[in-house]
This record gives sequence, C-alpha cells and structure tokens, in this order.
Amino acid sequence: MPSPVFVCSCRREKSSLPNPRKKEIVVRVKQGVVAIIVASVVLGSAWLSSAVAQTSGPSIAVLNLRKVFASSEAGKNAQKEMEQKVKELQEKFKKDEDALVALQDEIEKKSSVWSDDKKQEKGIEFQKMRRDLRVKQEDAQMELKKLEEQRLGPIRKDLEVVIEKLAKEKGYTIILPSEVVMYSADSVDITEEVTKAFNSSATKK
Repeated sequence: MPSPVFVCSCRREKSSLPNPRKKEIVVRVKQGVVAIIVASVVLGSAWLSSAVAQTSGPSIAVLNLRKVFASSEAGKNAQKEMEQKVKELQEKFKKDEDALVALQDEIEKKSSVWSDDKKQEKGIEFQKMRRDLRVKQEDAQMELKKLEEQRLGPIRKDLEVVIEKLAKEKGYTIILPSEVVMYSADSVDITEEVTKAFNSSATKK
C-alpha cells in the first residue's frame, strides 16, 4: 500500500506570473499504515499452503488482516506513532505554507499595478519558495518511509510467525486474506483467534 502522501497544490494565477493553486497538504495515514502491512503479509503468505500441508485435502481458513491490525495492540501503536509523526511534519510545514499562500495573494491583488521588474522579482521569489517547500515535502516522505520500515517490518514478521504457528496447531493447509475471497462462511474466519494470539505473543516478549 502506498505510503502517506504529501500533496502540494495552489490556485491558478490570474496574471501571467507562474502561480499554482492554493496549496494544501493531504496525508493518508490511517488507511496507509494498515494497507502497507496488509500488502506485505498478503505477498508473503504463499508459504502457508506448503508449510502446513499435512493432509490429503485442503483445510482452508480466512483472515481479515485489516481487522487484525486495527484491533491488535502492535497495529494500534504503530498507527498512533505514524499519525503523530505526520502531525509533527504538518506543523513543521505550516509556516512555509502560510508564507507561500500570502505571497500568492499579494501577487494576485497587486500585480496589476506593479512594474515589470517588480512582477519578475515576485515571480522568482514565489518559484523559489515553492521549490523549497517541495524539497521539504520530499524529505518528509523519505522520513515517513523510513519510520514505516522500522515499525512495520518487525510487526509483519511477528504476525507471520503467529499465523504459521496457529496454522500448524489447527491443521490449516491454506489461510487466505479475506480481501481476496469472494465468499466465506463465518465458521472459517479466524480473525479474532489470530488477533488474540498476536496480542498474547506480544505481551510475552
């Protein structure tokens, strides 16, 4: 799943000066944190069918990974940490964003009475401020990506261990993420069982 994204946009300038639309930062974290982990586990879940194939016929279970992470202490803690980091970055950018918007407004309101030299000067200033903000946003994306790898990597590995152990204990030959299943009976859903086992394993560390 995609990383939390910072997107900058501004109003179109009415004058001839380059002028983006009014900028805003859009951060997708709540779904982002869960989806990144879900994608990681789904991609790495193929080993389940061969690791526990002990019977002639398949014994299939279904697991809602999103619900596991939303309910598990490890998932909630990781999400909270990511959201806090995004909040810090938003506050860090606010001064630069406000300054860029203020310059945007000044250009739109006053450019009609400015000399050509003044217009050019303000246009260059605006472009520089916008470039600087974009660089900071890109750096923030890298910082968030690094935090994701640090926090979510260990969680993914721990969950894989829990799932494999449960599969062996219960005799499941295949455990499928509910995201890829069109229909399944409630009796084959082991989401709650996995969540409890996951939380229990975390408290023992």
